[in-house]
Amino acid sequence: MENDILFTEQQKFKQWWLWLILLAVNFVFIFGIYKQMILGQPFGDKPMSNIGLFMGFGIVLLLTILFYYFKLETTLKTDGIYVRFFPIHIKYKIYTWDMINKSFVRKYNAITEYGGWGVRYGIFGSGKALNVSGNQGLQLVFANNKKLLIGTNKPQELSEALLKIGQLKP
Repeated sequence: MENDILFTEQQKFKQWWLWLILLAVNFVFIFGIYKQMILGQPFGDKPMSNIGLFMGFGIVLLLTILFYYFKLETTLKTDGIYVRFFPIHIKYKIYTWDMINKSFVRKYNAITEYGGWGVRYGIFGSGKALNVSGNQGLQLVFANNKKLLIGTNKPQELSEALLKIGQLKP
């Protein structure tokens, strides 16, 4: 049982409303570029420059591509928890069991506790969160009393893996 993988999960942004918004904004810029640059008609009451349209489209397109590549990867091993929010974290962050005082799965509210999804810093002592979707997460409380919540869509599996190695510490 030398550093075996007990649990692994990979999550991506799959909310339909997020993709609808991103695609709609991309479409608006494409339509604006077509109307203003191809047809020669100003796009809107106060049209931006052609360069501004291209730059706006480029930024929105890059944001869309970034959301496509975002993924939260969590691995539970016998020596600790490995987590990364790619592409923000290139390398895994490793939290060994001796750093952790408490580790348990709990329900949370992403909006009220952390202000949304992604890499978030909560207010009122909630700590940091890495989450992509849902309302379940692995709560870690470290020896220095700092907190980290790692979102999961497999709460039962994660709890069972923690219990199996004696690291379910409410």
